[in-house]
Amino acid sequence: MLPTNLNTGEVRNGAGAEVEFVRFLQKDRELAFQQSGELPHLPHRLSIKHAETGTGASRRRRSVIRIDKGSLSAVDTVTPVVTSTYVVLDAPVGHLTTDAEIITVLAELNSFVATLGAAILLDGTGNGTVVLRNGSF
Repeated sequence: MLPTNLNTGEVRNGAGAEVEFVRFLQKDRELAFQQSGELPHLPHRLSIKHAETGTGASRRRRSVIRIDKGSLSAVDTVTPVVTSTYVVLDAPVGHLTTDAEIITVLAELNSFVATLGAAILLDGTGNGTVVLRNGSF
């Protein structure tokens, strides 16, 4: 269960500094946080959504964690733009008796995005982060 506010190091930026978020929306299968002190015209949000389809063995769950960050265009400095990133887990929960497979794929994705060899990197230089950032392979 997530805390009411994310303010004890749960979210960090590329320099490793804490970014604080406060909960502002919660309903059924959706939860959203906004950055503490965000500017209204430049929202910075972290959201989580879950949806299930099917029944019995064919039941699947799709879970999404998403971060959207508003900023001003570097081209004209007046146009607000939004950069988004998200992680999607699509799991065949009707066919699973443990979360071992879910843990495996999440660990592999997290390590690919945030590592270069053994080092854990938040500065945009991890293998997976580089290919996302540059549109490369």
